[in-house]
Amino acid sequence: MTDLSGAVPAIASALARRGYETLTPVQQAMLDPGLATADALVSAQTGSGKTVAFGIAMARTLLSEEERFGRAGAPLALVIAPTRELALQVKRELDWLFADAGAVIAAGVGGMDIRNERRALERGSHIVVGTPGRICDHIRREALDLSALRVAVLDEADEMLDLGFREDLEFILDAAPQTRRTLMFSATVPASIAKLAKSYQRDAVRITTQAETRQHVDIEYRALLVTPSDRENAIVNVLRYYEAANAIVFCATRAAVNHLTARLSNRNFSVVALSGELSQNERTHALQAMRDGRARVCIATDVAARGIDLPGLELVIHADLPTNSETLLHRSGRTGRAGRKGVSALVVPVNQRRKAERLLAGAAVEPVWANAPSADAVNARDEERLFSDPVFSETARSEEEQGLIDRLAARFDASTLAAAFVALHRGRQSAPEDIAEVSLTPARKPRETASGDPASRPLTPRGDFGPAVWFSLSVGRKQRAEPRWLIPTLCRNGGLTKQEIGAIKMQADETFVEISADHAERFLEKLGKDRMMERGIRVTRLDAVPDFRNFSRGTDEDGFTRREGPRMDKPWKEKPGKEKPGKDGPRQDAAWKDGSWKDKPRRELPAQDRPAKAAVDRDADARRMDDAVWGSPKPKAGPRKAETQRAGAAETPGKPYRKTGDRPGGGKLRGKPSAKRG
Repeated sequence: MTDLSGAVPAIASALARRGYETLTPVQQAMLDPGLATADALVSAQTGSGKTVAFGIAMARTLLSEEERFGRAGAPLALVIAPTRELALQVKRELDWLFADAGAVIAAGVGGMDIRNERRALERGSHIVVGTPGRICDHIRREALDLSALRVAVLDEADEMLDLGFREDLEFILDAAPQTRRTLMFSATVPASIAKLAKSYQRDAVRITTQAETRQHVDIEYRALLVTPSDRENAIVNVLRYYEAANAIVFCATRAAVNHLTARLSNRNFSVVALSGELSQNERTHALQAMRDGRARVCIATDVAARGIDLPGLELVIHADLPTNSETLLHRSGRTGRAGRKGVSALVVPVNQRRKAERLLAGAAVEPVWANAPSADAVNARDEERLFSDPVFSETARSEEEQGLIDRLAARFDASTLAAAFVALHRGRQSAPEDIAEVSLTPARKPRETASGDPASRPLTPRGDFGPAVWFSLSVGRKQRAEPRWLIPTLCRNGGLTKQEIGAIKMQADETFVEISADHAERFLEKLGKDRMMERGIRVTRLDAVPDFRNFSRGTDEDGFTRREGPRMDKPWKEKPGKEKPGKDGPRQDAAWKDGSWKDKPRRELPAQDRPAKAAVDRDADARRMDDAVWGSPKPKAGPRKAETQRAGAAETPGKPYRKTGDRPGGGKLRGKPSAKRG
């Protein structure tokens, strides 16, 4: 029998009727008499029953010595959650928890009809559950009166701050009475949460459950290595291998959710989607379909990673790796809740293994590295489930069923009946996929020094690559060469695989590639006598390993090559002591006073870039002819007069008249003549 001696009678009866035999550590902590009126900052891992915990804590403040609530008016308690799904889930939990106490619970959730919510608030309520944005809207429109508020609860406070709700939370707490009781529940307590608690709580009691020190002890983590092309096939096989009552598959984007939903639906999985592009009504129906068994697989973005509680969720699949370790823990926390066991499977393409290792290390989780279930493994697991099916231990329930069994046995032999049974059994399931086996050994061995520090050793290119031959390619950074297209080009033209290509050293106009010695001759044979690849890339075999210290690493802004060591001085650079004066005034050194800075040699263009003398003379002759016809330009002496001379008028002495006629070099002069050269 559960010890609920510290709980309000109405809450204790609701818990007993719900079948609560034991309370989680965080729920048991809320029964402490010393917390009856105190603020609390509670940190507990995901799935530890925090909703029931703050329901127990609120009840003593709201009911005091009463057994039931009185007439509903201004709300006495406010619960704020980060997402719509979590807010509605909290409301459902509080509905049965406070049912015996006669509580009226209203919701204020974004995406729902605000008019219905406003009418519910006008009728009166004891507890309001909502999201920060919608609660702020109701307060600003004076539909929500917080003057009688006794308790404010912030559920998943760290997530609300991560989503940018700090200003909304401060606005709500400032609008509530200063005498209220403030309870903050969070999976972690970073500095931002501690600062918020210090500003809006009075002598808060810090509660940390023992389970917080161990991450998800009821969850089995499995990292499944696959080739990138087998990622979706691996998801199908994982779902078929475990055949979980409820499973959730996490994707990184909405487009990935839509694609995977269509793929699994075509494979005969009962699947629903959950992402931010769906309306609140569609998201509610998707979760309800998972709860009542109409769907068994939910494809979701990280919008479902926080607070969503799906009864019987046994499997979490990370189709796309999460962005950080915290998201990994919250995704995985959808299973293994309230003492139940669960599996969290990460589908890891071989080219993302290091990222997966960093995420798991940051989450302090040690997974089991394995290959994704093969088709044979799935079929063997199906056979185990078939032989252990309870249907073989059941007897006929009625005379009608027994009569049908006798007729089937008389018409068909045992082998035929068994074959029909297996066909019907497998017809309801999706066939598994063939998956290529991947080596579980890391591609590179850990780099360690004598001191054992992996980071102290400099990075070396493919130290375990083995004997190799170096080749030079006539393409470099200036030609925008990149390994992402250079490697496939080498494979196509030289008959190579990625494993036979070693280090790649890219220079400004040249690229050096290391190729396995066993495949060097075949590589040259594939290229032919001209040793050319596509895009006009010429390949040259090198007899020795290039000394990369003497090669350039690119070009500077002036077009000169950057080399290791000091840069060579340019011949036209000013020598020390002969710089020109700066903008701040004349330089007060000897070079400026005696004018020696003017002796700086003039920069000469290379001979190939100098214009030919004939072209220079031709340009000079053209300029002299223009000056002879139109007059040489003279500096302006003053403002130009408003009036201009008309055609045929007497010319002004000293000012050339622009006549209409043929311009030297061809072309008629058009437009109004001007008294001055324009």
